[in-house]
Amino acid sequence: LFELKDHIAALNAGRWDYIFSIIKKFRNHDTFILPDRNEVTMKVPFMKAYALRVVQACHKRGAHAIGGMSAFIPSKSEEANERAFAKVTEDKKTEASQGYDGTWVAHPFLVPTAKEQFDKVLKDNPHQKHIIPDFDLQEKDLIDVKISGAKITEQGVRTNINVGILYIESWLQGVGAAALYDLMEDAATAEISRAQVWQWLHNQVTLDDGRPVNEELYKKLFVEEFEKCKLLLGVERVATGKLDQAAQLFDSLVMEEDFKAFLTLDAYKILEG
Repeated sequence: LFELKDHIAALNAGRWDYIFSIIKKFRNHDTFILPDRNEVTMKVPFMKAYALRVVQACHKRGAHAIGGMSAFIPSKSEEANERAFAKVTEDKKTEASQGYDGTWVAHPFLVPTAKEQFDKVLKDNPHQKHIIPDFDLQEKDLIDVKISGAKITEQGVRTNINVGILYIESWLQGVGAAALYDLMEDAATAEISRAQVWQWLHNQVTLDDGRPVNEELYKKLFVEEFEKCKLLLGVERVATGKLDQAAQLFDSLVMEEDFKAFLTLDAYKILEG
């Protein structure tokens, strides 16, 4: 905020970016192993502390605090839509109560839901910048990654492989925000996917059923998920060769001993030919 003070109006709570940053920074520390991605919600200690810290830092300096993006997108399933609306409602209600001035959603369909929760808190006020929250936050709270009862599962590994490959394929096709399994995935969520697999593999973690996450298990799941990706995309799209390139890139990022800072750096090389 200070460095960009002449050009900035707000900070956004980039939730996926923060999760990726935590994994990347502490990737070699076995006390910082995160569980399946779907268990790392805004309610877990380090994410809640992060969300509160954004509001505190912004309002103290007269900037707007913008909440995180709800990644849900409309589905053909009414049941899935109901679950999405319930989660978005809860998410935005929490943000508004924490002091945020606005928020993001992944699809216009969800704007009324988000707006309703903020209108209840803001009423006639355009923002909440006048409220400077007095949260007692310590630095250690921002890296408190302990999540009670959380697990690393085979499905968690599979999802990361599958979504990671599909997102990179979409990115190579020129689409940087990919709708996958009723969620909007972006570069940050793809980074989480490949970073988690790297972290689990290189720190020799065990799944909830006792099996070790080793090279043998990873290779088996990688081959199976790659075949699923082929079926999902169809013959014509697979024929473009982007899926093969995406799978090779994902695999190299996971298997290399040195952790690459950003997957897009190597992906740009593919685009350059």
